[in-house]
Amino acid sequence: MRKNLSKDKMDEHIIQVVEEAKPKDVEQLIKLVKEEFPLPEQEILARILYLQEKEKIRLKPHQTPTPQKLTTYLRPSQAYWYWIIIILASTTVLLVFIIPENAFPLVYARYILGSIFVLWLPGYTFIKALFPEKELDSVERAALSIGMSIALVPIIGLLLNYTPWGIRLTPITISLLALTLTFATAAIIREHQTKHKQSSKTNL
Repeated sequence: MRKNLSKDKMDEHIIQVVEEAKPKDVEQLIKLVKEEFPLPEQEILARILYLQEKEKIRLKPHQTPTPQKLTTYLRPSQAYWYWIIIILASTTVLLVFIIPENAFPLVYARYILGSIFVLWLPGYTFIKALFPEKELDSVERAALSIGMSIALVPIIGLLLNYTPWGIRLTPITISLLALTLTFATAAIIREHQTKHKQSSKTNL
């Protein structure tokens, strides 16, 4: 009960600070609230996000602070591209192992997704990890994604050639899946870190 009262008081204080003090950014807002409520910044940020969600305070869409926790940032509404990559890669691998080559016309789905899986996903996730923000425009990112995929896939094949598994469908598919998921995870971590740093300097 006391905890709820404390949260209500902090919410009221946050609203009052936004209306009266008009802090220039989220970082300043957190500091002002912390003067009255000496709590961890993460907890204060969580209440700011809650009030924004409930429309009790208004932040412009591009100014909404990024959650400090990566697990919170991984919600589909924010990290939608990450989940699209995972679903697309997993579906492709599933089709490769389930649909035989003589299963017409389903085999065309395997061909289409397989082409994306080989010629685009590895490079896209690699470029996304290198440039998590919008340093590149869509055309540059697409071109680099295809180019990096064409460069990475032969390297994977070369490395597999010196392993007991050799260059066969199963090891190549699993290796590309592992590579894509690794790059995608690195990319989402870097994106979260970058946006979180920027959100602390965002104007209200």
